[in-house]
Amino acid sequence: MTATATLTRERPFVHERALCESQHVGAGSRIWEFAHVMEGARIGDDCNIGGGVFIETGASLGDGVIVKNHVLIWDGVTIEDHAFIGPAVVFTNDRQPRSRFLPEARRRYERRDTWLEPTLIRRGASLGAGAIIRCGVTVGRYAMVAAGALVTHDVQDYQLVVGSPARPSGWVCRCGTVMDGSLVCLDCRRSYQPIDGSIRLQRDGAPGLQGGYEV
Repeated sequence: MTATATLTRERPFVHERALCESQHVGAGSRIWEFAHVMEGARIGDDCNIGGGVFIETGASLGDGVIVKNHVLIWDGVTIEDHAFIGPAVVFTNDRQPRSRFLPEARRRYERRDTWLEPTLIRRGASLGAGAIIRCGVTVGRYAMVAAGALVTHDVQDYQLVVGSPARPSGWVCRCGTVMDGSLVCLDCRRSYQPIDGSIRLQRDGAPGLQGGYEV
């Protein structure tokens, strides 16, 4: 299949200059030039994998994930549906890395569970360009990590974090708009309710909700 081939939902598209070794790439997904997807990596439906992206064996992407150019996604990283991963984002998976061939460290690397620290990016979250995500953290649903941030701790649902190390700087709507203290989105008019140090979506102003709250 060439780069000019018609894109269809029935088959994933792999650019002729990409290397895709995985058999687990969903319908409608697109993998662009110079990307490398290793055997055993999983990519859901309707994902877009930009040029120069590397996805290692053991990484998992849900449906509708956007991965911009030159992102590194390692074993142990799980990215849920509809997340956005900006250009040059870097993940890690070992907090105390050594060469596995170093004699003093070989025992540590005999088993995957003695060194690997999983990372979870929840549904709808966005990671800005050049962000670094330390292993072992969870970035909550619809959260937003600013460009260049260094994430060393969990990020709550809908939370905006900035800086190095990343620190809370407000709340964002599902549509991506940063909200003021009223927790009402000035763009789409969704409103939110504080709860246990986080927020959750209310019915008011949120199209399609049937009643009560949606978490």
